[in-house]
Amino acid sequence: MTLRSPAFNDHTEIPAEYSHANGDLSPPLEWSEPPEDVVELALVCEDPDAPSGTFVHWLLAGIPPDTTEIAEGDTPTGAVVGRNDYGTPGYGGPHPPKGDEPHRYIFRLYGLSEPTNLEEGFSIEDLRDAEDGTVVATGTLVGLYGR
Repeated sequence: MTLRSPAFNDHTEIPAEYSHANGDLSPPLEWSEPPEDVVELALVCEDPDAPSGTFVHWLLAGIPPDTTEIAEGDTPTGAVVGRNDYGTPGYGGPHPPKGDEPHRYIFRLYGLSEPTNLEEGFSIEDLRDAEDGTVVATGTLVGLYGR
């Protein structure tokens, strides 16, 4: 699957309006149609450059397989919202330490052959366990952000 955003290109800067400091507005995302055997989509956004280790910014599961976009600030109908590492549900925007080189924010879309059956507030560990052995397609988009 090809994952992209109308707000920024792969390996370019994420606009500040999608940052934590500006209210955690999630960026719009679009993707190509998944393979026929996909029954559910899941989305993860992580910062592997965070000082304390990989920081989870966004978790969604239960996205219907016929969905091909997420509008700015939206959650797809039917999606289950996970808990980010800020401790809140939904999207938490980039907020790297001041002075750091720009961090990478990796958006990954997973096409799954089995439903995850996750509940609201799930963690990244819950998603990893639920998707184990069921990932049949992926798409990746990398955004950069520094302060």
